[in-house]
Amino acid sequence: MVTNFTSFNLNSTAVTLSYGVFNNVTSINTTTETVHDHEAPEAYTLAESIIIGTILSLFIFVAVFGNVLVCVAVFKDRRLRHRTYAFIVSLAIADLLVALLVMTFAVVNDILNKWLFGPVFCNIWISSDINCSTASILNLCAISLDRYIHIKDPYKYKTFMTKKMMVIMISVVWILSLTLSFLPIHLQWHRNAEDRYKPLPENVCMMDLNPVYSVVSSTISFYIPCIIMIIIYVQLYCAARSHVKEIRKTSFHMPNGGKASSGSKDHKAAVTLGIIMGVFLLCWMPFFVMNLVEAFCKCVPVVMFKILTWLGYVNSCLNPIIYSIFNKEFRNAFRKILFPDSCKCVRPHRNGYPQNSRSSKSLIPKSEYIMHSIENGNRRDCKEPLCTEATPL
Repeated sequence: MVTNFTSFNLNSTAVTLSYGVFNNVTSINTTTETVHDHEAPEAYTLAESIIIGTILSLFIFVAVFGNVLVCVAVFKDRRLRHRTYAFIVSLAIADLLVALLVMTFAVVNDILNKWLFGPVFCNIWISSDINCSTASILNLCAISLDRYIHIKDPYKYKTFMTKKMMVIMISVVWILSLTLSFLPIHLQWHRNAEDRYKPLPENVCMMDLNPVYSVVSSTISFYIPCIIMIIIYVQLYCAARSHVKEIRKTSFHMPNGGKASSGSKDHKAAVTLGIIMGVFLLCWMPFFVMNLVEAFCKCVPVVMFKILTWLGYVNSCLNPIIYSIFNKEFRNAFRKILFPDSCKCVRPHRNGYPQNSRSSKSLIPKSEYIMHSIENGNRRDCKEPLCTEATPL
């Protein structure tokens, strides 16, 4: 632009005209920069929009389907009705809200490069984003604490982790998340003092955070819980390994391997929790580092901001996949929900199985289930497929 102006002929009319146009362009650019520090990205072509929209919509579908499946499995399968799974349901609800309230509108906003849902819902959308990500990591922190107490001192766990304590912990997680997100955003505390209550440009919705709010929110909702969670997990993993070693030493004198199996389950539970925590950090750590950088220098490219934000959203899809791979009880529950016919098998006779397999086929209804072994002194009913004892995550 400036080079073109300097190549004009030096007569007074041309110089005056070019100088006036230059001033107008400069003033427009200055006004635009005060409203939005980032350069607007170029619009996608139709083919690019279809490809990007399909991929992002697939993430949304997996997140909704997987987390709904987790909630249904816990509520329908009695073997998953352990107190720890209440925290897993809370985590699944947070991930489900990310998919429904955040990711769905982010797809439209990122593909069209404009906000179509009004300024009021813009604040709700940004608040939901902060709220759900905060609830996710605080739920993981609560799960870590729950598993640590269970492995470190099982007797203390039974007296400490009552239903009332579980409800209090989950309530604290969500109240803290809501307070840290909806209250500051709707009171405009996240914006600079001179920009508060000024309307954003039409069709624009962006997470423009001042340095104070960015540091405070990132520290409370991510960095402090991460440090606490990592410390708890290191101690939890060490306690699980020592627990397994002690049980293996004494298991030779026991008639069955029940306690050894329990120690092995504690070790597997610690490994599964570590994988979930590691995936969460891998997905969200880049975003929170970028969030602090952006609050101070306003220098992060828009494309990079979108990519790292969606990397964090993808975490909402991964937890159900981790459960189905590393947790046998969830895997059995998912199979029972998705393929109910595969869980049906025979009901034994009162005095055991019939000796004649041919006669047994004619006597057994197809809709019956196998009788479970004795559990806690009582025989289970025949409405569940045969499987192992539940293992808390």
